[in-house]
Formats: sequence, structure tokens, C-alpha cells
Amino acid sequence: MNEKTPEAAKVGVTLAYLAQFDDIIDARSPAEFAEDHIPGAINLPVLDNEERARIGTLYKQVSPFDAKKLGAALVAKNIGRHIEEQLMSKPKNWRPLVYCWRGGNRSGALAHILNKIGWRTEQLDGGYKAYRKSVVEMLDTLPQRLRYRAVCGATGTGKSRLLAALAQQGAQVLDLEGLAAHRGSLLGSLPDEPQPTQKFFDTLLWTELQKFDPARPVYVEAESKKIGNVRAPDALLDSMWQSPCVRLEADAKLRVALLMEEYRHFLDNPESLNAKLDCLVHLYGRETIARWQEMALKGEWEPLVEELLVKHYDPAYNRSSRQHYPLYDAALMLTVNGIGDEDFAGLARKADAAA
Repeated sequence: MNEKTPEAAKVGVTLAYLAQFDDIIDARSPAEFAEDHIPGAINLPVLDNEERARIGTLYKQVSPFDAKKLGAALVAKNIGRHIEEQLMSKPKNWRPLVYCWRGGNRSGALAHILNKIGWRTEQLDGGYKAYRKSVVEMLDTLPQRLRYRAVCGATGTGKSRLLAALAQQGAQVLDLEGLAAHRGSLLGSLPDEPQPTQKFFDTLLWTELQKFDPARPVYVEAESKKIGNVRAPDALLDSMWQSPCVRLEADAKLRVALLMEEYRHFLDNPESLNAKLDCLVHLYGRETIARWQEMALKGEWEPLVEELLVKHYDPAYNRSSRQHYPLYDAALMLTVNGIGDEDFAGLARKADAAA
């Protein structure tokens, strides 16, 4: 049996559809898998990056027949190795879903052999291309089915900490910065944690949105369109921007202390901060940037952070908040009196009680 799944292509791939399989196998090359893949998929490439390029060149420059001969030999070897190294322990009733780029030769070859062994293997009709189409279409509609509460507040007021506290208390939370592996500002890149590709960010977001109950609010940090190098979909932003707001307020001393905790990697490596500050020369001039960089090298962190807040972050935040969030001035106000876990747990209880 080599089943295909045309029903998935018709209704769109969903988490509920994927959940019926014991494993999801991506038969594409590692490079394709790294760019994006179905949530939870394992990569068992029938051709690796170099092999795929080699077959493509042979197909174009010599002949399709020669390419297919070599491709068959490589595919057979790779599938055999995957069975020996990855699949030998799978029971007889194991049910995998297999896909490649278009649901053609690569996943077809793997699905055929797995079915011959006796496993109930299905091949995703249309492959990754159909899945990606489904993600893009659903991101145009999924966000509008939910109601949001946008967590607003100037830089350093603890928006991410409030979201974490809300999640711990059982509230529905969409952590866009967590999905994007970026804190959403010039200095927001995380050390030793690269951002996902745009396509994989879409996949992560698509996955999270399907988990939410439309009858309950979803807390989300107020964001602009771009979070580092990735972009939130317009349908989500439009819904967020029209939502009620929760607004955090904190004095400068607390904000500086919180930022120094969260951006400890800059304190440990001021040269990395100074490289980022170079990007602001066009806004503040070389003299100001050089002074800030000198403060970083001298370890004058508290005055430097406060000056960055006052001159750079706060003006941009004030403009953006009132421009994008018409309900900003009517927000539930929460005052941050401490930056510990218990402080934000208390604020989370207040926020959720008012929802």
C-alpha cells in the first residue's frame, strides 16, 4: 500500500491531521529541511545536499536517464541506511507520514519501501509545497479567529516576564519574540541562538495559533512588523493592533536593572554592543555614538542604559504605541514595583482577573 492523502491538500494540513501519524518523515535534503519543515518532522533525506545537486546537474547537462540511474542507486543506499540506523526498532503497527518537495519521487521511493516492509505509510499529496501553501493561507485567517490582549510598555518594563508569568498561571500566551529568537530591537539578537528563517517562523506561529481556544483571550507582546529579520503576518498584526491593551509602567531605576539582567551578554562583551551602536550613527551622529561606546568600555552601564532609554528607545516606543494601538490610552495600567518572579506573578494575576 502506498497511500497518498489528497484530502489533506483539499482542506489544508492541520495539526489535527498530522497528529494521527506516529512519525512524520521529511525525505528532502538537509538544506531544505533546515529552511523549514513540518512541525515534529525528522529528516531522513533520500539524497543529501551534494547528491541532490549532483543529480540535478547530471539531469540538465547529460540526460534524464543517466540522472535517474545514479539517483536510484543513491536513493536505495540512503534508504537502506536509514532503515538500519533509524527505523529498525519501529513496531509492525507503526504509521508514518512521508513527504518531499512535491510528493513525488523522493518521498514516493521511501514510502514504497516502507510499505513493502509492512508499515502503513502515507505519502503527503503535494508534499512540502502543499503544506507551505496551507500555512500561508491559514496565517491569513487563523489570527482573526482569536481575541488578543496586547501587553504594552516601554523598553525594560518587563513585558516578556509578564507573559511568562501569565503562561505559568495557565493563560494563553503567544510569545512572538520567543518564536523569533529575538527581542525585537536593534540590540535584540540572542547570543548563540540564530533566528529561524522566515518560513520556519511562519511554521512555528502556525503551530501555536492552532493550539489556542478562541473563547479565551491570547496575551501577546505589542510588536512592530519586524522582529529582527522575520516579519509577523499582516492578519495577526491587524488583529493585535485593534485589541485591548495591558500597559506596564516602571521607574527608570527598575528598568535599568531589568535590562542589565536580560542583556548580561553585552556587559560581558562590550565590544559586541559597540558594534551594534555603530548602526545608530546616522540617527545620533558619530560624537554621541563614540561617547556611548566609551561608556560601555569603561563599564558605566547604569548611566549608559538610562541614556539609551531616554534618547533612543522611549521616543520610538511612544510614537509607535499610539500610532498602532488606538486603545492604548484606555489600557489596564499595571505598575512594576520589582523585577522578581513573584512581582510579575502578582501582576499576571491582576491582568488575568481583569480579562
